[in-house]
Amino acid sequence: MNTDDIPAAPLRIFLLDDHEVVRRGVRDLLEAEPDMVVVGEASDAREALARVPAARPQVAVLDVRLGGDRDGAGDHQGVEVCRELRASMPELACLMLTSFDDDEALFGAIMAGASGYVLKRIGGSELITAIRTVAAGKSMLDPRAVTRVMSRLTTPQPAPTPSRLDRLSPREHEILELIGEGLTNRQIGERLFLAEKTVKNRISSILSKLGVGRRVQAAMIAEKAREQRAADAG
Repeated sequence: MNTDDIPAAPLRIFLLDDHEVVRRGVRDLLEAEPDMVVVGEASDAREALARVPAARPQVAVLDVRLGGDRDGAGDHQGVEVCRELRASMPELACLMLTSFDDDEALFGAIMAGASGYVLKRIGGSELITAIRTVAAGKSMLDPRAVTRVMSRLTTPQPAPTPSRLDRLSPREHEILELIGEGLTNRQIGERLFLAEKTVKNRISSILSKLGVGRRVQAAMIAEKAREQRAADAG
């Protein structure tokens, strides 16, 4: 038999979105393609983290915001899912799908290891192209947006003032260190034997005391503090 006649295995895709109608629409779109199959779905972060390893997808299409923002819990949860999945499945390509053109979310997605970031207003054929692109190991990130985000990474950051760091409790210092190491809330909880909700509340307190609005800013402060301690010790 000619090997050219043997069809390639379909591209395995997992969907995470808290709206069932969106998941159905994307599933129908993808499964109309002969080389794609949706191997699993989830409506929230916990389901996704439990189901993705068993489904063994090659691409995970992840909604950035889950559960809305009724209590703030849905804010960028999809980015956290990306970070956790990439930590345990580095071969997995994550494509972030969002309704919002949000530099903070893009920044977080890049830091979490996402291969692509597209808006939900993207056309169906463009979404299919984006999935094939990230599955092939290529980036699907808008160059202009990446330039904006990377400029923030390379801009020198002031060292954290001792007074702000002194506001943190010993436990908050521990959590800040682990944020700087790139650990997720769940991983921090496991390391420190804390409930995930407790970690989330502690991080909110840390951000407030440091005067920053995002986790990634706290991570940068943690890195600066490590550099300062190393310099003082030297």
